[in-house]
Amino acid sequence: MFNTVFPYLLSGISVGGQYALIAIGYTMVYGILRLINFAHGDVFMVAGIIMVYMSASGVPLLVCIPLVLLLTSVIGFAIERIAYKPLRTAPRMSVMISAIGVSYTLQNLVLYITGGLNQIYPTIPFISGSVTIGPATTKVVTVVTPVLTILLVFALVMLINHTKVGMAMRAVSKDFETSQLMGININRVISTTFVIGSFLAGVGSMLYFTNYTTVIQTSGAMPGLKAFVAAVFGGIGSIPGAVVGAFIIGIAENIIKGLDIILFKAGVIAKPMGLATFSDAFTFALLIVILAVKPTGLFGEKTIDKV
Repeated sequence: MFNTVFPYLLSGISVGGQYALIAIGYTMVYGILRLINFAHGDVFMVAGIIMVYMSASGVPLLVCIPLVLLLTSVIGFAIERIAYKPLRTAPRMSVMISAIGVSYTLQNLVLYITGGLNQIYPTIPFISGSVTIGPATTKVVTVVTPVLTILLVFALVMLINHTKVGMAMRAVSKDFETSQLMGININRVISTTFVIGSFLAGVGSMLYFTNYTTVIQTSGAMPGLKAFVAAVFGGIGSIPGAVVGAFIIGIAENIIKGLDIILFKAGVIAKPMGLATFSDAFTFALLIVILAVKPTGLFGEKTIDKV
């Protein structure tokens, strides 16, 4: 039984780590601006497209990787300055509509550039090879992803808790107006938040597209949506919550995908029932259940509005 479940569990932990790197961007932006950045999944997709075209143009892979991360961070910075900063005092609905507009703009720009054709992600040698762990044979990226995710999250938590920028982020997330009165440069803090989120999305894209090697203009939609669900599931605004939520969703999703085989080999069912079809639906059903029981998510805190 363990030999059957273990490969799906391993894959789930890997996918969960990739979702976590995207979910952190959602939860950081929401924590400071109370904004759901619907374009974040598309930034993740654009990072994949940049890597495809840059490697195809003959740039060495070891140069491509830092350049992609840099350009993805710049894109996140530009999106905040162009689409969100002018709407800082606008109603929240206006900012949300702007985020949706940015999302479709990025998708259509990539559609125009690629002509809607599937783009094959380049092979990154040191994470694309195969490795055997117990009964499972998988790609090295499957093992690297959770370790790298934990290291990046640890570095981020250290940044937030032990630097002036991190202190400013925490202050702004607690009280936007008071932080501004205290002399904190709000624009710099918000831009830094978008840069960090976009950087992590760029790392996530490298890990994700090493496993799923086809990139198109809609490739960021479902991973972005699931990462958003993970952020809400864990308690949006909480970085540990986003990470835990992402791992839970990644594991649950992959167990559902393999449930037919697991149950068949265990003798519970006589033939496969096509349960893998419901893997995506299960993710959102799980979210509904959690929010019905604990609306703030697993790690979310209740907020009290003073009147």
